[in-house]
Amino acid sequence: MKGSTYRRCSCRDPKTGKELGTSCPKRNSRNHCTYSIRQELPPHEDGSRRSFARGGYTNAKAAQADLDHVRALLGLVEADDPEGIQLVAEMLAEVSGEKLPLPDVEETRRRLKAGQDLVGSLTVAEWLDRWLAGKRIRRSGISRYETDIRVHLKPHIGHRRLDRLRVSHLSEMFTAIADGNAEVLEQNAQRRAAVDELATIPWKGAENRARRKALKVALDAMPAFRRVTGPATRQHVKATLRASLNDAIGQQIITFNPAAHVEIDPVRKPKALVWTDERVAKWEQTGEKPSPVMVWTPEQTGAFLDFVAEDRLYAMWHLIAFRGLRRGEACGQPWSETNLDRHSLTVTGQLVQDGWEIEASEPKTDSGFRVVALDDDTVGVLERHRKQQQADHAEWGSAWVNTGLVFTQEDGSWLHPGKVTDLFERLVAASGLPPIRLHDLRHGAATLMLAADIDIKIVSDTLGHSDTRITRDIYQSVLPHVGKSAAEATAKLVPLQRKSEEDKARKAAEKAKRAEKAKGKGKKKSKAKKAARKG
Repeated sequence: MKGSTYRRCSCRDPKTGKELGTSCPKRNSRNHCTYSIRQELPPHEDGSRRSFARGGYTNAKAAQADLDHVRALLGLVEADDPEGIQLVAEMLAEVSGEKLPLPDVEETRRRLKAGQDLVGSLTVAEWLDRWLAGKRIRRSGISRYETDIRVHLKPHIGHRRLDRLRVSHLSEMFTAIADGNAEVLEQNAQRRAAVDELATIPWKGAENRARRKALKVALDAMPAFRRVTGPATRQHVKATLRASLNDAIGQQIITFNPAAHVEIDPVRKPKALVWTDERVAKWEQTGEKPSPVMVWTPEQTGAFLDFVAEDRLYAMWHLIAFRGLRRGEACGQPWSETNLDRHSLTVTGQLVQDGWEIEASEPKTDSGFRVVALDDDTVGVLERHRKQQQADHAEWGSAWVNTGLVFTQEDGSWLHPGKVTDLFERLVAASGLPPIRLHDLRHGAATLMLAADIDIKIVSDTLGHSDTRITRDIYQSVLPHVGKSAAEATAKLVPLQRKSEEDKARKAAEKAKRAEKAKGKGKKKSKAKKAARKG
């Protein structure tokens, strides 16, 4: 195909504005003109012509080098590969039109063989938008992905070319997030100090009013209180990016996923602790929970259920406490999947919260679809609840909202999961019991089942876990009496000479004590007999 380099003068006639071209008086000067190249490209599929053109070269050598580069790219495909010819032609036309750097010949050869896009101008932000638009998951999941992309990924790496994203870029992003956390903490501390100072300034007095006004102006200029990006959020950001890049690999846009290799701080999940007497006493003194995840003892669980026995949603608290349903599962459980005659219910859906909006959804995983066995007491509780719901239905009449769910508002409409959590927290506070979260009531159900020596597989299936390791890692809190029994059973397995000698000494001491006691009783009887004879 034809191609050439040529000199070009860009001077223009001041009157007409047209280029002077060969009539420019300075054209023959060595450094006056620039060099340009033009290379014919394979025509469009409709036969129309196209070419690669570029100018601005300072000398003929540089222009010839780029012309040779273009010809080398054209030479990557054979004449009997019309698809490859069109791909290279489109790439060169785009590079020419967008004034992009010429692609590397070997990289282009590799991309052709791998079936990848030849022009890697797609940015991370553009790909994330495309990827998110193609996701077909529930709305709450989309919202979580969108937040990660909008708040973290786009601001830090959105401008980078997707095919040039490296592990080092991601390390820099997470370092910047950590630095941002430090800044947020400092700004929060400054704002808190100003708020505390404002609370100490009296309202009366001109000087005080001026000081209050100045502090309010300063507060308005400060950033609002913000949350830091914790380890769990950073891990989720990494997971979002990793999932999107895996799909980019699947579509042959890139070949390497840097998110799979970047290292960030692991999430240290809080350990569940039981509310023992000692921990309760300390909580009553300080108001501090020993751990974010706390579990009631069986006695405390019973005390709570007794306290809320007259609550309209007692059956829900009872079901979560004994069978471990999740909040959304309990809120979304239909009567059609609750068979009280067979003592079972089937979890087939849930109500999920997206912001403050709620929607019905299937369980998140296959293991979430499960059959949960019900004990006699729980069946009785649910039967009484159904009778009460039927009475409510009759009272509301035509205004009743027939959702078909087990647990509803007074008019039969959906319960809001967030409001259920708020109600639970108020009930716990009113009961005077040490605080737990609503999810910890499910946690307690798992702990009780494990304490009752229920097989770990049955516990895992009841809770809807995909693997028994999840059950062991998250939910196995040791109740005090179970731990004591296990410790005693373990200790008895080891024969110790020291223990034997201690046992002998203890038994001898007990025998001597009994003998001394018997001797004392004998003296008392002897004295009594003497007194009787004297009398």
